[in-house]
Amino acid sequence: MDFSQLAGFAAVSITLAMTPGADWAYCISSGLRSRRVTPSVAGLCTGYLFHTALIVAGLAALIAASPGLLTGLTLAGAAYLLWLGVSTMRSWRGAGFTDGITTPVPAAEGQPEPSAETGSGSGGSVALAVRAPVSSRRAVERREFLKGLGTSGTNPKALLLYLALIPQFVDPAAALALPLQSLVLGLSHFGVSVLVYTLVALGARRLLRSRPAAARAVTLASGILMVCVALVLLGERLLLLA
Repeated sequence: MDFSQLAGFAAVSITLAMTPGADWAYCISSGLRSRRVTPSVAGLCTGYLFHTALIVAGLAALIAASPGLLTGLTLAGAAYLLWLGVSTMRSWRGAGFTDGITTPVPAAEGQPEPSAETGSGSGGSVALAVRAPVSSRRAVERREFLKGLGTSGTNPKALLLYLALIPQFVDPAAALALPLQSLVLGLSHFGVSVLVYTLVALGARRLLRSRPAAARAVTLASGILMVCVALVLLGERLLLLA
């Protein structure tokens, strides 16, 4: 592989990662739900590592050539996206910038409840709050990771895209074996996706944290986009089976 091949693949990879779709919708909704976007982005990009492993092992071509397997993957991916999109749409009214794992400290017996206002000195009151237990935070992060993994890992379009794109940039005459070339290209797209999706999630959080109305609208739009992608996947597969 030479530099021109890597540069060409990088240009295509960046273009694809920056194209809005189900992954973007999930990144945006995650940025509005949680203070930490790392679990969600890690889940999404782990799905691309899964597709890379299939390419390197030669299983992706087998799945693409098997109508039954491809139909099963399409139905699973569409059903998951449909569920995730509907769940996101149902949560749009409460969309905002919150981690969802902060709980109030109960007032001591005989003491007044802490005020929501903050202050210092006499006459001031301080709102007391503690984080939920570490196990609760880890459970939330694990759930966000698995949602991201399901979004990209069960997406048949991502698998077919890898199958169609990566072979165009491998060189049979190169000293590096074809599976290793595929691995390098797959990891390159993984790195690009990590960067782009992190910026999308953080950008949504920063731009919308002080705009609750916009946050609700974007959350609703993200859910609708996921549902539309799911319906398109189902429609395409039904047309092929007809």
